[in-house]
Amino acid sequence: MAKKNIYEMTLAFAGICQAAHLAQQLARHGRCPEEAYHCSLRSLTQPLEPTGGALDFFGGNEATLRFGLETMIAVLNTPSQKGALAEITRYSLGMIGLERKLAKNRQALSDLEQRLRQLHRQLQHFGIDSSTLASATASIYTDIVSPLGPRIQITGEQAILQNSLVQSRVRAVLLTGVRSAMLWQQLGGGRLQLLFSRGKLVDMAKLILSGLPHADA
Repeated sequence: MAKKNIYEMTLAFAGICQAAHLAQQLARHGRCPEEAYHCSLRSLTQPLEPTGGALDFFGGNEATLRFGLETMIAVLNTPSQKGALAEITRYSLGMIGLERKLAKNRQALSDLEQRLRQLHRQLQHFGIDSSTLASATASIYTDIVSPLGPRIQITGEQAILQNSLVQSRVRAVLLTGVRSAMLWQQLGGGRLQLLFSRGKLVDMAKLILSGLPHADA
């Protein structure tokens, strides 16, 4: 497999893992890394049919995917998973499964495209962190994607999960994960790549991370 394609697929899969880890952080702590959250949410403004590379999809900056790349390495590099890591893997596979259902449903795809256009317009008027934007994004997931099933069961602190803003943000990042899964498939990703190209994906993720400035720089 060409190195460029591995690079593209690595970024797309990192987007899935980033969404899964963000959902977990929100459900457990009510907060998550802001840069990663903003990167994932802004990816929803990209057209369903990619017009550029995977890096363009995520805003043209590899550093905004650091959280996802680190999570991806942990997910793909740990054969026997337990606890938090197993949870992230379950969320990731759940989003990939939902994307496969979505891809086979023309009406759902058409509805998604229309709603994402509306979201793009809303982003011009509301801040990326606004509750209004989180609610609008969550409603797209609830109305269009989640009913396709099977639903992703999010576990966390009950008191935190009862917070309406946290609920919205969890659903919003799940939508970004499904969207990244769509990109992953469009770039040729799938079950076979996870079985036979796992090492190449991990090596590429490490290579990308090695070229990034230190997080505290």
